[in-house]
Amino acid sequence: MRDLDDTKSTPKLNTTNHHERGHLHTRTTLQKKKRKKKRKRRKKKKKMEKSNSFSSDRTVLCLFDVDGTLTRPREKIDPQLDEFFQTLRRKVKIGIVGGSDYSKIAEQLGEGDDVIQKFDYVFAENGTVQYKDGELVSKHAIQNQLGEELLQDLINFCLSYMGLIKLPKKRGTFIEFRNGMLNVSPIGRSCSPAERIEFSEIDKREKIREKFVAALKEKFAGKGLRFTKGGLISFDIFPEGWDKRLCLERLEREGLDTIYFFGNETTDGGNDFEIFNDPRTIGFTVFSPDDTARICRELFCDAASNDS
Repeated sequence: MRDLDDTKSTPKLNTTNHHERGHLHTRTTLQKKKRKKKRKRRKKKKKMEKSNSFSSDRTVLCLFDVDGTLTRPREKIDPQLDEFFQTLRRKVKIGIVGGSDYSKIAEQLGEGDDVIQKFDYVFAENGTVQYKDGELVSKHAIQNQLGEELLQDLINFCLSYMGLIKLPKKRGTFIEFRNGMLNVSPIGRSCSPAERIEFSEIDKREKIREKFVAALKEKFAGKGLRFTKGGLISFDIFPEGWDKRLCLERLEREGLDTIYFFGNETTDGGNDFEIFNDPRTIGFTVFSPDDTARICRELFCDAASNDS
């Protein structure tokens, strides 16, 4: 006969489950605390980043001339300034509008096709060649606008006039045919940097380019042409309306709130004059690449620091 005690089923405490639940509760609490700490750290980091930088506004565009504004004439951009403008790009859109052809601009502002990746907008030859976000979006041709007869008359007159100019030195490439303009240089674009400066000093005294342009204006009055001085050794001839304001026609469609323009040739007759005075831009006259960077810092960096 079996003992009654042997037949009793004594309930067994599930100590293992209680133990596991305790550990689970502890782990959950610790995980919550860790997540909370991470969130606090992220918030603190964002707050510090905000206080140490200026706020981003990609509806603002800083539009720069090239020679004399981002670089010294026909020289490469200073690496430190290049780095600053790339930092600026994270906060506002940046673009360039130059009178030179694309290859010259690319050479000054980068290597190969770097330039169209480093700037949101690239407008070469006064905006007759247009790039946006690294892609070619538009290109105009001066021969289609002026016609072959007027174009040849212009070229022949310029060659004849330059044949009568006596200079200490003459080199090559006196007329450069570009998509949107003719670039005319009495000394020749292939001159050395030292020869470039020498001609510039002579030109200041003798007004060589000024007299040349006056003769062209008289000869081709009523033909719908514009003449502007740019750089140290040349001037540009292009159809009426094909100055740097041409780029504003595209930018008006881009949903921008403000366009700041920076240029060094902003007086009458300079190739920045029209766009500098256009009501669609807020214009700044600059005297060097360092001056351009200084104004940008005052506009965006210093203002944001004061607000924070």
